[in-house]
Amino acid sequence: MKALVFENYNELVYKDVAEPVPAPNEVLVKVKACGICGSDVHGMDGSTGRRKPPLIMGHEASGGIAALGSEVSGWNIGDRVTFDSTIYPLNDWYTLNGHYNLSENRQVLGVSPGTYKKHGAFAEYVTVPEHILYKLPDNVSFEQAAMVEPAAVALHAIKQSGFQLGESAAVIGTGMIGLFLVQLLSLSNASPLFAIDVESSKLDMAKKFGAEVILNPNKDNLIKEVLARTNSRGIDHVFEAVGIEPTVNNAIEIVRKGGKVVLVGNLSANINFPLQSVVTREIKILGSCAIRGEYETVLQLIAAGKINVNEMISAVAPLSEGADWFKRLYNKEAGLKKVILVP
Repeated sequence: MKALVFENYNELVYKDVAEPVPAPNEVLVKVKACGICGSDVHGMDGSTGRRKPPLIMGHEASGGIAALGSEVSGWNIGDRVTFDSTIYPLNDWYTLNGHYNLSENRQVLGVSPGTYKKHGAFAEYVTVPEHILYKLPDNVSFEQAAMVEPAAVALHAIKQSGFQLGESAAVIGTGMIGLFLVQLLSLSNASPLFAIDVESSKLDMAKKFGAEVILNPNKDNLIKEVLARTNSRGIDHVFEAVGIEPTVNNAIEIVRKGGKVVLVGNLSANINFPLQSVVTREIKILGSCAIRGEYETVLQLIAAGKINVNEMISAVAPLSEGADWFKRLYNKEAGLKKVILVP
């Protein structure tokens, strides 16, 4: 089969590789669409340490079942499916207690951090365990289904926060996950809803998706603007979707006393942390990791037209052109959002 192989750092090659064979509890999926995630792009130069070549990346995907492992039941060849990005054991303590995203020995599709290697979906075929599969609604396309993973990450973060109807919220970083956070918080009637970024095009999109207030920290006084719109208190829930020191500090500065900051982005492994501000203001800091069962809800929301994925897709391109699209994303070409590759 053909695959886009991460051969060396900053080098992707479209080439022939062996077709994977499903284990007894796995299905073979003929990939129909796979999105390029920001984590794939950031991992391409080796800076994140989570993608060591050679590797087939890709975890935002959909397709049709082409073959069934000997122990698979409840699925049929031809079923249209998407799948979780996390492969988790079913007998793990965390899984059994409802936290499969934290399970020991979990693996992420298309990732090789050094402790394991699991080839992903930038290929004609990929194998995945049956327990991470989700069937597509008839009116959800393969390209739309390739957007479920980032939307589910956003929904999981909101569930982590305990957000309630009518509370105020802010999203710092309006990339892919940040824009889904904006859409989902708008759908949940966050008021007021802030979007914060340094790129005007991203802020314009956030405004279109329901943000009431858009702010640029390079131009606006964040604390002044937030206090003016929140009865001088600050924001109830702040979602940080970048993962660098300045934006984490921004999140802590604009949250109200006793409020919650949910950390979704993780570009930096370590940052200087304003401990005294967090302690003396009783700020709750929450991490949000991946997904925990949100796929079905997101699929239903897409099928019902409640969240917009189509406007977040910049291009649908052949997998054979993948290396070029990776370079364009890595170089931060203006206007590019999600690029979906099709084998």
